[in-house]
This record gives sequence, C-alpha cells and structure tokens, in this order.
Amino acid sequence: MHLSPDAIIFWQYGVFKLNATIAYTWGLMFVLAVGSKLVTRRLSTGHQRSRWQNLLEIIVTGINKQIEEVGLSQPEKYLGFLGTLFLFVAMASLFTIVPGYEPPTGSLSTTAALAICVFVAVPLFGIEKSGLGTYLHAYLKPTVIMLPFNIISELSRTLALAVRLFGNMMSGTMILAILLTITPFIFPIVMSALGLLTGMVQAYIFSILATVYIAAATRVRKPKPEPDASIEA
Repeated sequence: MHLSPDAIIFWQYGVFKLNATIAYTWGLMFVLAVGSKLVTRRLSTGHQRSRWQNLLEIIVTGINKQIEEVGLSQPEKYLGFLGTLFLFVAMASLFTIVPGYEPPTGSLSTTAALAICVFVAVPLFGIEKSGLGTYLHAYLKPTVIMLPFNIISELSRTLALAVRLFGNMMSGTMILAILLTITPFIFPIVMSALGLLTGMVQAYIFSILATVYIAAATRVRKPKPEPDASIEA
C-alpha cells in the first residue's frame, strides 16, 4: 500500500524521477485536452442543435449561474479557470475505477500546485478588476496594522486548500486499500462508489472556495454617497 503516488517510481536517472504523480497528472491533462477538443468540434450556433450540445449548454449554464451566485458578476471571465479546476479534481477521482490508477490529488505536491494556481489567480483577477493600487490598498484596511495579518491570511488559506484536498483524497485511498486487504469483496465496491462521490464533493468544494476567494478579491467597494446640500438646507 502506497501512502502517495509519489512513492511509485516508473523511471529514474540520477536525481531525475518519473513517478506516478507526474505520469498520471500529465495523462489526465492529455485526456481533458483531447476530450474538450472532441466535445466541442461540432457545436452549432443555429436553431438545430444536437442533444449532446444541449446537455453541454445546460451544464455550462449551471456552472455560470453557480459562479454568479457566489458573487462574480461576469462568470464567463472565470469559467475557464474555475471549470478547469473542477474538472481536473473530479476526473482525477473518477478515473479511480481504472485498475492500477491512483489519483494524482493523493499527492501533496499536486494539491499544493492547484492551491498555488488559486493563490496566483486571485490577485491577478483582483488587479484586473480594480487596478493595482486599489487592490494593494485593500491589504491596509481597516488600518495599516492589519497588513501582516492580511498577508498571513492569504498564505494560510492557500495552505489550507492544499492540505484539505490532499488529506481527504489520501484518506479515501487508504481506507479502500485497507478494506481490500481485510474484506476483498463487498465493502471495497461500496467504498469505491463512496470514494467517487467524495471526489466529486471535493472538486465542488475546491472550486467553490476558489470562486469565493476571487469574488472577495474582485469586489469593488463603492464610496458612500455624500449628502445632498440642498436637502440639508
């Protein structure tokens, strides 16, 4: 039983290693890229549309609505990034039905990389929305004393994203491996189905948290309107 796919080494030359985390991550990215190309190659803009395209539009519309409900007024701008995060984590869990496959999200290096992507994307979207000066000034609110605390908050939530996803995915894999050793028939099947559900939930939670962080960074605080002098008079 492997605690992490990092322990599975496919090839090694000196300090260079090709482990299961790298191989499965790139394999998953290849599947997602090819799948997206195949799915979108025959889309129509006319009135006659296939059932498959109608299903895709329903899914995309649902994701856009979910992003908008979190607080992002233009969900189409963030759909590519947030949708990719969700699909990567969800498909990493879905492929666990393939024998010999271990999800790359069971490695702390993968979850840390996903969290760093969110860590970099949040200020980029924030600066694009409100400008560099306005975004940086938000770290000084309500007072300058809050600057170190706001910075620590940014770093701690990134660490929490990585550790939360890693812990949940690794624990499910370990429980399944233990049950395969003890009861190799009924319970592993049930736990595999539960693991797929857990993976989908984790993908949803991870993408929603990323959406919340971006929404907080892009929120523009409007100044309070000054009282009308004519009314006061």
